[in-house]
Amino acid sequence: MSTPVSTGGPVLAAELKQRHVTMLSIAGAIGAGLFVGSGHAIASAGPAAILAYLISGTLVVLVMRMLGEMAVASPDTGSFSTYAERAIGRWAGFSIGWLYWWFWVLVIPLEAVAAAAILNAWFPAVATWQFALAVTALLTATNLFSVARYGEFEFWFALLKVIAVIGFIVLGFCALTGALPDREVSGVMKLTREHGGFMPNGFSAVLGALLTTVFSFMGTEIVTIAAAESKNPAKQITRATNSVVWRMGIFYIVSIFLIISIVPWNDPLLTEAGSYQRALEIMNIPNAKLIVDIVVLVAVASCLNSAIYTASRMAFSLSKRGDAPRLLQKTSPKAVPYAAVLASTAVGFLTTIINYFAPEKVFAFLLASSGAVALLVYLVIAISQLRMRRQLVASGKPLEFSMWLYPWLTWLVILFILSVLGIMLAMPDHRAEVLATGMLTVVIVCLGLLDSRKGRARQAAPGLAQADLQ
Repeated sequence: MSTPVSTGGPVLAAELKQRHVTMLSIAGAIGAGLFVGSGHAIASAGPAAILAYLISGTLVVLVMRMLGEMAVASPDTGSFSTYAERAIGRWAGFSIGWLYWWFWVLVIPLEAVAAAAILNAWFPAVATWQFALAVTALLTATNLFSVARYGEFEFWFALLKVIAVIGFIVLGFCALTGALPDREVSGVMKLTREHGGFMPNGFSAVLGALLTTVFSFMGTEIVTIAAAESKNPAKQITRATNSVVWRMGIFYIVSIFLIISIVPWNDPLLTEAGSYQRALEIMNIPNAKLIVDIVVLVAVASCLNSAIYTASRMAFSLSKRGDAPRLLQKTSPKAVPYAAVLASTAVGFLTTIINYFAPEKVFAFLLASSGAVALLVYLVIAISQLRMRRQLVASGKPLEFSMWLYPWLTWLVILFILSVLGIMLAMPDHRAEVLATGMLTVVIVCLGLLDSRKGRARQAAPGLAQADLQ
């Protein structure tokens, strides 16, 4: 028998094995943004793009440490949404939970279309939209069987991504040290001497790259949601959070260092082909495009798989707390929240259809509305940890896992995130994202405040029927 995750109402089965959670924590943030999107950051900021990755990586490490403190003390499939409700108020948990759900629901069509584009290039007889629907349907099915099935798929997806990154790192070091014959690369010494130096476009370009890189790490926090469906969540979360430093260092910082050492930042093919492909081409690796396409397809499928899982678990948690329709609490005999999986996927299918048939501006606005959600999630995690620490200390419960230099680092993270949001608002290229996300946030916060008022009314008048309140 599976150990239940929580008590009170429907429960989820704790069927994720240690290797599932470990591999998820290692490769959770490795997506197409690393293999392809990093080229845009390097092209805009030059070799100094590595500073953007160092800053955003440090932010993620600190946020994960704060989230780990709360998750170890109280593992929950609602993760930071649940902690926001306890620390700030029900409206906060409601708002950030629905914003996070919306972010991952929009990831579903994005990743489905990306996967379909690669498959269509291989098999042009099949339309892109058919591939997109087929891939989404397949991964929805894996999420409906059992959480162990999701864990198994994600384990192999993650393992392939890790092997790909490690293989690239080995090849890159061999190229830089001359171990690969007849390969000419840019070289480490040229980073500060040629093509405009280390920071050719100034610090403002680094800030612009920072806004791109900070969203590449979105997904690192999924391990705190998934660990709640393992047999020893506190131990799994502790391991995952402790390993986040070396994960960020190896998979992102080392990779980006190798890329900027191999590929000149102003190479016109850097953004067109992607950073990994262009580096492999310069190293004269045969079939570079095919190799990267396969790796990106795996990364995209992994992200799509996790998007369905994460959106469904957040919807399930919101429903259990009374912040979403009760229907979303329905679970299968294997304790899978199938109603939440189907509902989240249905919205993903709908946005996929909008992407193909609705005016381009409609889908562009939907994407923009989730553009700053990652920063809002990090901000809520920091504020929640700031207040929850006081609650934990007041309760006399010992802290098994704690944030460093509390409260100074927590306040520093809060100020940094607010500064980044202010910079985004001032930059024309990112202003639309902040405004669209802000509009959506205001609407959801208002709904959350209304929901909180109804909750207080139900507590004040327990005999009143819910239908009368509505």
